[in-house]
Amino acid sequence: MTDALDQFAAALAVRGLLPDRIEADGLRHRCKVDGGKSGRLDGAYALHLDDHPAGWYINWRDGLGVQTWCATSDRVLSREEKAVARARMEALRQVRQQEEAQRYAEAAARAASLLARCHPATSAHPYLRRKGVQAYALLQLRDQLVIPVRDATGALCSLQFISPDGAKKFLTGGKTRGGYFAIGKPERVMCLAEGYATAASVFEATGYATAVAFHAGNLEPVARALRAKFPGLTIIICADDDSETPGNPGVTCALAAARAVGGRVAVPSFLGVAA
Repeated sequence: MTDALDQFAAALAVRGLLPDRIEADGLRHRCKVDGGKSGRLDGAYALHLDDHPAGWYINWRDGLGVQTWCATSDRVLSREEKAVARARMEALRQVRQQEEAQRYAEAAARAASLLARCHPATSAHPYLRRKGVQAYALLQLRDQLVIPVRDATGALCSLQFISPDGAKKFLTGGKTRGGYFAIGKPERVMCLAEGYATAASVFEATGYATAVAFHAGNLEPVARALRAKFPGLTIIICADDDSETPGNPGVTCALAAARAVGGRVAVPSFLGVAA
């Protein structure tokens, strides 16, 4: 079992989880995360170490959601052992779904409370001036831009904060997958981009309503949500060209999103606007 425990510890480390020690009792345990505030337990995990070691973990600061885990082994499982393993994974899935739903609900309530303290942002904000774009229904709290993250029904899920120097972060624990921020009113065409500055630039250049997906991995979930909400619209995925990053995730994710919804892909170039 030491090998399985080491595997699980390595998986936690990759996601930035920092438990003082790993409890393998099948229960949920909160823990610190890399980069978290002192005293904050922004991570959680659960682990079973029996004949079929399995578990799950989440870092609420990285916005990537819950990840399930099972130990790797060279031994071939029997049919009965596979059935036990499937049952165990299903039980873990139900536990993590309950944990995730509770955390998302708490984060949505915090997001609503913070929005109530915000005031409308103006295009004079240093980040917007540097990017050369306007403030479209953005909010501001102290010196930070605040962008609501909403699902396709309009329900508030989380918030993104952008500081004057361009540093971005999400509300801890909030749901971002499938959530977006919309600029303009959809008619015949809907564009989709990763960040606010790119989306605002696309909107100003084309006049097409544009949605902010916030990061490349969220392009496909948002594209699917938009397709379900607006089945007749042409959807154009405006990719970030991450040509200097291995695998070019901006273009790769944009192509996957377009394939998923029968959309198109564009790689915009904005002269004088930093990426």
